Amino acid sequence: MRKYEVIFIVKPMEEDATNAVIEKFSKLITDNGGTIDKEDRWGKKRLAYEIKDCNEGYYCLFYVTCAPECVAECDRVMKITDELLKHMIVRSDED
Repeated sequence: MRKYEVIFIVKPMEEDATNAVIEKFSKLITDNGGTIDKEDRWGKKRLAYEIKDCNEGYYCLFYVTCAPECVAECDRVMKITDELLKHMIVRSDED
């Protein structure tokens, strides 16, 4: 098991829809054998440049402990999710 940081930006939507997207990825990680050590919701922020016709996005950061296969599946699903503007998964140096 390794430690990762998963950050993603959700399109500006209703609060319930945004929470549903965040819960979707939280459930995806736990269903694949990972654990979310900390969830940090930064909230709605203005983007530095326009992405997919959006000037704002809802930032969310997960600190995750999981296997590399879980991260690969999470990355695959994030790439095909229309509600996300951007995402990034990095391995933490805290191993």
